[in-house]
Amino acid sequence: MGLDLNLLVSLDALLQERSVTNAARRLGLSQPTLSTALARLRRHFGDELLVRVGNGHELTALGERLAENTTHALSWTDRVFQTRSDFDPERSEHEFTLVVADCHLPTFGRALVDLVRRHAPHVRLKFQHSTTHVVQRASEHLRTVDGIVLPQGVLVNFPSTHLYRDRWVCVASIGSEPSGTVADLGGRPWVAAYRPPFSALSPMPGPLAEHARLDVAVITEDFLSVPHLVAGTDRLGLMPERIARMQPESAGITVVDLPFELGYLNESFWWHPVHERDPAHNWLRHMASRAGRAIDQGGA
Repeated sequence: MGLDLNLLVSLDALLQERSVTNAARRLGLSQPTLSTALARLRRHFGDELLVRVGNGHELTALGERLAENTTHALSWTDRVFQTRSDFDPERSEHEFTLVVADCHLPTFGRALVDLVRRHAPHVRLKFQHSTTHVVQRASEHLRTVDGIVLPQGVLVNFPSTHLYRDRWVCVASIGSEPSGTVADLGGRPWVAAYRPPFSALSPMPGPLAEHARLDVAVITEDFLSVPHLVAGTDRLGLMPERIARMQPESAGITVVDLPFELGYLNESFWWHPVHERDPAHNWLRHMASRAGRAIDQGGA
């Protein structure tokens, strides 16, 4: 059965919206057109894909599996048709997608946005949130985005370029700072961002664990939530220093000086080898490197 690319677009809209009516509205098509597309897709896959449950619709097991694949497939298709033999930043309306942790946005994200705006006023930057799931499946995600910002040591077998250096610090609620002794550090509950084995994303149970057995009471995938989980409690948290020192006094936390270093982060920009010779991507990497250097030199 021959299928055209438009059916892939319809499939993605149907699986994301879980409604023929909403999918038609999203694509600017009539409801009968989407109903016809759904019928063709059901015949092709031999599956209902979308079934009515009560007043709404739910995806079948196959529909759930297809939902993520169609999004990746469309993203990759868009990249194929965006590819050009050259790249003119002053005229381009290209959209670049980067995966970053929330702690990167006020530092690297801001520096990159400002730099791109000056040199390519019509280029768009789209930021996606970095999660453990994304890092675990980096080989798949790097095919559908322009890059991932992660410290050295997290990924292997992918090209990367250094951006800037940061260091881990301990944060505590104002008025509840630890003494710094092993007993005090080990006796407090801790907030850590990201779960091991991604110790380069968060040093638990890295250098700190060499000095004390830690009670990790809270695990989150948002560094900017750490102050909210620490302030007004006896909990301690770990954050990259650059973002920790950006927190206002009203956040109710302070950076604690410990008698030993918690470790450093060499933040890097990673990409898939398929982008290696793309002129637009070469320009993006150049901008990313410049933004990183500005941060290291204290300009961001």
